[in-house]
Amino acid sequence: MSREYVLRPFRPPVQLHIDYARELNEQQYAAATAVPGPSLVIAGAGSGKTRTLTYRVAYLLEQGIPPDRLLLLTFTNKAAREMMRRVSELLGQDLPELWGGTFHSIGNRILRQHAPLLGYQRDFTILDREDAEQLIGACVVEAGIDKTAAHFPKKQVLASIFSMAANTCQSVAALLESKYEDFSGWAPQIQAVAKAYQERKRATGGMDFDDLLVLWLRLLREHSEVREEYGRRFQFVLVDEYQDTNRLQSDIVDLLAERHHNLTVVGDDAQSIYAWRGANYANIMQFPARYPEAKIYKIETNYRSTPQILEVANAAIKGNVRQFAKELAPVRKPGEKPALVACSDTTQQAAFVAQRVLELVEEGGSLKEMAVLYRSHFHALELQLELTRRQIPFSITSGMRFFEQAHIKDVAAYLKLAANPRDELSFKRLALLLPGVGDKGADKLWKAHKVALEQQSAAEASGTPVSVARALQAAGGCAGKKTAVAWAQYVATMSQLETAPVAGVPSRMIELVLEAGYEDYLEETYPNYQVRLEDLKQLASYSIQFESLQDFLAQLALVSNVEAEAEPQSEDDDKLRLSTIHQAKGLEFQVVFVIMLCDGLFPSARSVETGDEDALEEERRLFYVAVTRAKDDLYLTYPLTRAGYDGMGLAMQRPSQFLCEIPADLLQEWNLRPW
Repeated sequence: MSREYVLRPFRPPVQLHIDYARELNEQQYAAATAVPGPSLVIAGAGSGKTRTLTYRVAYLLEQGIPPDRLLLLTFTNKAAREMMRRVSELLGQDLPELWGGTFHSIGNRILRQHAPLLGYQRDFTILDREDAEQLIGACVVEAGIDKTAAHFPKKQVLASIFSMAANTCQSVAALLESKYEDFSGWAPQIQAVAKAYQERKRATGGMDFDDLLVLWLRLLREHSEVREEYGRRFQFVLVDEYQDTNRLQSDIVDLLAERHHNLTVVGDDAQSIYAWRGANYANIMQFPARYPEAKIYKIETNYRSTPQILEVANAAIKGNVRQFAKELAPVRKPGEKPALVACSDTTQQAAFVAQRVLELVEEGGSLKEMAVLYRSHFHALELQLELTRRQIPFSITSGMRFFEQAHIKDVAAYLKLAANPRDELSFKRLALLLPGVGDKGADKLWKAHKVALEQQSAAEASGTPVSVARALQAAGGCAGKKTAVAWAQYVATMSQLETAPVAGVPSRMIELVLEAGYEDYLEETYPNYQVRLEDLKQLASYSIQFESLQDFLAQLALVSNVEAEAEPQSEDDDKLRLSTIHQAKGLEFQVVFVIMLCDGLFPSARSVETGDEDALEEERRLFYVAVTRAKDDLYLTYPLTRAGYDGMGLAMQRPSQFLCEIPADLLQEWNLRPW
C-alpha cells in the first residue's frame, strides 16, 4: 500500500546563516543554489565537487526541505561517510534522518521494506562473491555439464558474465554474442545455468550484490504504488560521480525522479574510466536529452594544480570528440612547465625517476607527496628494482602484487620445472591445473614423477640428461581417465620447453606455454583474461633482457621479494607511491611521474589495434586523470627502446600519441645524459 506524506516546513534546530556567495566561487554557488528541477553539474578535476554537493544539501535544508526527503547516492562507503561527515560539520549537527549511502546500501534498505512484493522475505540473505560462485558451481553440476569440458567457462567467469549482463541490462545471450564470442557455442547451457541460478537464489532466500540493484529497479518498474511512494518521499535526489553509473543505476535514478525531476547529478565526463566494469559513459552525455529542461552547470576553477599543469591537462583531453567542453582555470600561482623526458630504455627511465625523487627529497620534498603512475602494473618492474637498490622506500597500491597473481605464478612454474625437474612446488602447482586432479592426486603424481627422476639420474653416467618430459610420461600411469588427455598435452608442452630453439629462452618458453593451451585456460578461468594475457606477453618482453633462463628466474624471485617488502601505505608513512592510474583516481600529489608513455602501452595495444574510438577516448580520459593528479610538478616519461614480445630483441618505441597531441611549447624537454 502506498503512503501519503504530509509536507511540513523544516526548521533546523540551529539557524545556519551560511553565506553561500562568500564561501563558494561563482560557479559553485550557481550549482549549489540551483532552482528545483534537473541539474547536471560538470565538475572538473580539483574544482571542489564534494564541497559543492555538500553545500547543495545544506542549501536545500535551509529552504525547508526535511532531511528525510533528501536522497544522496554515492559509489563507495568511503565516499558516503565523507559526504555525510562534511554535511554534519557544515550544519553543526548530525542528521540521521538524511538518506545517504551507496546505491547498494540504499537498495538493501528499500528492499527490506518491500521484499514480499518480489517473492522474498524481509530477512533475505545477501550472498558475497564466494557464496554466489559456489551456488553457480552447484547449478553447473545440477545441469549435468561436464566442468572439464573443453572451453566451458568456470564458475568465476560465469559469475562475471551474469553480473555484467545485469549491470548493463542485457540478456546473457546478447552479452555472450558481443563480449564472449568464444563461449557462444555454449550459449544454451550458460543461459540454462543463469536461469537455474536465479531460481536457486529465490528458493534459498538469497540475493547477490547485483540483485540489490536489479530487484530495486524491478520493484520500481512493476509496482507503481512503491514508485509513487518513494517519488513523494525523496523530493530531491542527488548523485555523486554520475559519470560512473551503469545502466541499472541510471534507470533507478530516473524512476526515483520521475515525479518531480528534482535531480542533481554531479560528475566529470572527462574522468569516466570504468567502462570495463559496466559504467555507461552515455548516461552523463545523454542527460540533457533525457531531461530537456535540465540546467547545465560547469565548475572549471581548479584549486589543485599550477597553471602550467592545467594547460597540459586541457590540451590532453581536447582530442576527445564526445565530451562537455570545458577549460580548467587555475587559482594557484605559476610554476614549472611539466617535463617531457625521453629515456634510452626502461632501465634509464627507472634510474631517472629514482634519481629525481632523491633530488626532490634533498630539496625538502616528502616521499609521501610523490607518486609514480602507470597504465599497467607491469610497467613499474624495473623501477621497483631501482628503488630497492637506492634504498628509496615505496609502497604499491595497485591491488594484488604482480608476481602474487595466479597466472604469473602458473607460467613461472612451467619455466621453473623446466629448469629444475625436482621442483616439487612447481610440479604440484601445474598438476593442480589439470582436470580431475586434487591435492591427493597431485601428491601421488609427484611421487611417481620423483621415482622416474631417480631412475633417470642413475642413467646420467651414460650421458643421458635428466628430462622432465620423460619423467612425466613415466608418471602418467598414475593419472586418471579424466586427466589423460590433458596430461598428454602437459607432457608434450614440457618436451617442447626442453627442445631447441625454445629451451632456455624465457620469452619463447612463455609464448609456447600460452599457445599450448594456457591462453584457453585463462579465458575459461578468469573474467579479465585479456588483461592477464597482456601481463604474460609483457612478462615475455621483460625476459628478453636476460642472457639465460636461470638469470631470469633469479630476477623474478628478486622482484617478488621487493614487492613483498612494499607494504600498503598508511597516511603517516613517508614512502613513494607506485600506483595504477585507475587506483589513483580521486587522489592528489605534489609530484607525479607518469611513465611508459608509448603507443601500445599507453594507450594500450588493444585500444589502438581494434580501432575502437570509444576505447581510445577512454584511454585519453585515463591520461587526463593521471595528469590532473599533480599539484606542483609533473614528469611525463617514455623509453625510446624496449624488449619486444616477438623475441627479436630491442624494438624502437613511438611516443604515446597522447604526448604528440600536447603543443610542444607547453612542455619542457629534458635531455638525459648517459648513465
